[in-house]
Amino acid sequence: METMRAFVKTVAAEAAWRSGASRLIGALAAAGEPLVLGYHRVVEDCGPRSDSAPAMFVSARTLERQLEWVGRRFQFVSLDELGECLESGARPSRPLAAVTFDDGYRDVYDNAFPLLQRMGIPAAVFLVSDLVGTARLPLHDRLYLVMARALALPAATRAQLGSLLRRLGLRVPVLESPECRPSRDTATAQQALLEQVPPAGLEQLIRAVTQVIGSVEAECSDGQMLDWEMVRAMHEAGFTIGSHTCSHALLTLEDRGCLRHELAASRERLEAKLGAPVRHFAYPDGRFDRAVVDEVAGAGYGFAYTTCRHRDPGRPLLTIPRRLLWENSCRDVAGHFSPAILQCQVEGLFDAASGCSQEHDRRPAARRQGMPA
Repeated sequence: METMRAFVKTVAAEAAWRSGASRLIGALAAAGEPLVLGYHRVVEDCGPRSDSAPAMFVSARTLERQLEWVGRRFQFVSLDELGECLESGARPSRPLAAVTFDDGYRDVYDNAFPLLQRMGIPAAVFLVSDLVGTARLPLHDRLYLVMARALALPAATRAQLGSLLRRLGLRVPVLESPECRPSRDTATAQQALLEQVPPAGLEQLIRAVTQVIGSVEAECSDGQMLDWEMVRAMHEAGFTIGSHTCSHALLTLEDRGCLRHELAASRERLEAKLGAPVRHFAYPDGRFDRAVVDEVAGAGYGFAYTTCRHRDPGRPLLTIPRRLLWENSCRDVAGHFSPAILQCQVEGLFDAASGCSQEHDRRPAARRQGMPA
């Protein structure tokens, strides 16, 4: 299935690139908007790994090739410069682009920071403030890791684990499926759990699973987060530091009290540590609705960034689209870097096919306490 999808994408991209259709579609979709790129982790090698979802990773070499391509067509600016342009309504002579990194992984400092300095490209990091300077990984990473390990267990052991979780009021049907495939099902199970089980329940699930599979900390030793010394060094070098909440909470699933704490406390801590205002915010997992956007405005942020093209017409500066890229975003069916596919990604040719599954205009139903059958 993945090979077929890559083949179709390669053929479509080459056809659109040669015909010029991607530029036409992109012009209609973007309407002159700047290009804001989003990344997560930057590693030396993107070989097989189980410590996070594949789409979290880009190699330093691929990042460099993507940025070189973008830099020939756009002018890279900081988020502050981008914000000033959007506020004023100015039309620059050359289209603008900005580079952002979410969560605050240490490998951004180790691998992306020197690369960007060498290339003369400004960038921004959106930090999960409670994790800076700690040995803790984001909840979504720990959940992915334990689910990857659990789904790789023999069927009988998975069934026993599923039974244990049911006794705790947590149901993970894929664990007991005879057709379970870790490479296919881990990310699906992770996403379903994040959406339907509160953080306290997920922590309970992780503890229960690790009692069966053992500790997983050794497998994520290279996934450490930035410390405050690194954050200050990047800030002093011109990086924009923005907020990504205190705990990477999925804001559309939280009550108003939690919302306000996640937005305000994160900003306050970052400003206290940096001695500088924090005006930029990125929605964890791109999740926002009207109530969330209102709270972001109330928390004092001037600009906020999403992961799709949906805009709040009343607050466009708080719903600025981003284009998320990773290692395979612009790989053809042979696994090679494809300028044609990258152009189609940038121009939004694949947006209609991928779409956005989130409900941005109204608050969704309350979060469930466990997995459904």
